[in-house]
Amino acid sequence: MTFLFFSISGGEIVIVVLFVLIFFGADKIPGFARGLGRTIRQVKEATGEIQRDIQNSVDDVKRDLDSERHKDGPPRDS
Repeated sequence: MTFLFFSISGGEIVIVVLFVLIFFGADKIPGFARGLGRTIRQVKEATGEIQRDIQNSVDDVKRDLDSERHKDGPPRDS
């Protein structure tokens, strides 16, 4: 499976940059770049937070299982 993003050539990037310059103007591009940077940072922070929450939940479940095993003691022979 090939992703479109990875098959963009240098010429296509130049065309996109020229389109952005013409459509938005050079004075608005820094503001868009800052906004895009903030958005990317927020997404990364949210992703990291979700990963930490999941890892903490997994650790809690493991701790609960271990405490249950130790509470029950070793298995008995019948």
